[in-house]
Amino acid sequence: MGTRLEFQDVLEGVLGDSSVYFQPPTNVRMSYPAIVYNRDYRAVQYADNAVYTQTRRYQVTVIDPNPDSLIPDLVGDLAMSTFVRHFTADNLNHDIFDVYF
Repeated sequence: MGTRLEFQDVLEGVLGDSSVYFQPPTNVRMSYPAIVYNRDYRAVQYADNAVYTQTRRYQVTVIDPNPDSLIPDLVGDLAMSTFVRHFTADNLNHDIFDVYF
């Protein structure tokens, strides 16, 4: 579908902020709410014994101190987005999605 940088732009639009991080190193201090994402999987379709299409799947985590945040709903509304799970750690709510882009 699109490039990782195009996906970054989509996530920044959803968040309304630039607190979107791709595979952040441990020394990065994040501001919340934030979205963290990384490559997770690649769906490959074959035709005539060759690769026909490839679609990347990203694991997207919305991290927000607000348990009633609307940001997870916005990520869930993205095309080809699937909610995986929710958990709380350090008083921050984490909503995890698989998104093909």
